[in-house]
Amino acid sequence: MQIALHIGAACTDEDRLLKTLLKNTENFAAEGIKIPGPGKYRRLIRETIQNLNGAPPSAMTRDVLVDAILDDESANRLVMSNSAFICVPNRIFENGVFYEQLESKLGAFGQIFANDDIELFLGLRNPATFVPAAFEQGKTKNFVEFLSGIQIEQLVWSHVVERIRAVLPQASLTVWCNEDTPLIWAQLVREISGVDPLTKISGGFDLLATIMTEDGMARLGAYLKTHPPQTEVQKRRIIAAFLERYAIEDEIVEEMDLEGWTEEVVNHLTEQYEEDVFRIERMPGVTFISP
Repeated sequence: MQIALHIGAACTDEDRLLKTLLKNTENFAAEGIKIPGPGKYRRLIRETIQNLNGAPPSAMTRDVLVDAILDDESANRLVMSNSAFICVPNRIFENGVFYEQLESKLGAFGQIFANDDIELFLGLRNPATFVPAAFEQGKTKNFVEFLSGIQIEQLVWSHVVERIRAVLPQASLTVWCNEDTPLIWAQLVREISGVDPLTKISGGFDLLATIMTEDGMARLGAYLKTHPPQTEVQKRRIIAAFLERYAIEDEIVEEMDLEGWTEEVVNHLTEQYEEDVFRIERMPGVTFISP
């Protein structure tokens, strides 16, 4: 079976991707693709991994899990999403390590589904906005304690990607930037679900509708009907043009109010992030989706 798991990162799509996937449950099921609700697997998988406590799973663990998640139904592909799969936001920098629990969580997941085709999906976010957002969502009130001594130079996603590839080299890994999601949303839905690139989906503009005015969305829809794009690239260029004109400013401008989070820090992290993304795009074993 194909096991597709969207592991976040935290503070990226806020479960919007899962909600869009769930809109297509019935159509995808006809192709053997099952997208269960998060209540079917998030707690179940978390507790299973915790109960293993580093020990190898029994031969029956995988089948028991799958039967429970699918209600004893069959599937060719199981699609799951959990942005807190590795850990909750307040533990992202625990012990001064960026996603310290990555190896233990993914390692156990890989052991449980050792005989399945695992596909991992990860959305990145500029640390300049990712850190403040994670701090806001976490339970820690002290920012210094939240960072646990991690240095700015250590806030690079390429190290996280390298560790994912090291712990699960047999799994495929698809990566993208959260900042690009309004332009690549439909492709993300298709990639994670595993359907054909030309398959019609519901909710292809779900994210775009949250950052563009109603008038802009209406005009975009009308334009696409009268000027249907011939390629995905053309479609993204059209979306980008309308987004530039009709974006809701409050939804695309992120405010960061953290002590010590100066403009210099933000610029440094942003430049480092852009260089890091360039590096990740060229990593072997990584499929990178860009506009």
